[in-house]
Amino acid sequence: MSTSAKKSTATADGFSEQEREAIKQRAAELKTQARRGSRAEKAEAKAAADEADVLAKIAKMPDGDRQLAERVHAIVATAAPELAPKLYYGQPGYARNGKVVCFFRSGQMDKERYSTFGVSTLAALDENSGLWPTAYALTEPTEAAWEQLATLVERAVS
Repeated sequence: MSTSAKKSTATADGFSEQEREAIKQRAAELKTQARRGSRAEKAEAKAAADEADVLAKIAKMPDGDRQLAERVHAIVATAAPELAPKLYYGQPGYARNGKVVCFFRSGQMDKERYSTFGVSTLAALDENSGLWPTAYALTEPTEAAWEQLATLVERAVS
C-alpha cells in the first residue's frame, strides 16, 4: 500500500479507523475485566464479612446455645458447602444466591425454652402428604439427632 493511501485512511491522531476501533475494543475489554475483578473481589470480601458476622454472633451466644450454633454451623458447612453463612434476623442463616435456605435461632436470645433449626420455603423438603416440618427444636441433641440434621440439610439443598 502506498504512503498516500495510508495517510488518507489515518485520522488526525495518526491512527486509522480500524486501529481506533481496535483500541476502543481493547479498552472495553480491559474495563470489563476490571469490573469483573472488582465484582468478584467485592463478592468474596462480602462473603468473608458475612461469615465473620455469623461467627461473631455465635461467639456472643450464651453457653448451651453457642455450642448448638457451633455444631449447626459445622454441619451446614460440611453437608452443604454451597450455602453461604449470613445473618438472618440477627441470627445465623445459610443462603444460596443470597436467599436463606436454613437458619438457627437461639432460644435463650429469643427468650424461648428451646433453640430451633428452621428451613425456608427454598428448602427442598416437600412431602407428598402435603405436611412437613419447617422448624425443629434443639435442646440437647443426641449424635443420632445431629446425623438426622445433616441429612435434612443435604436434602434441603438437593
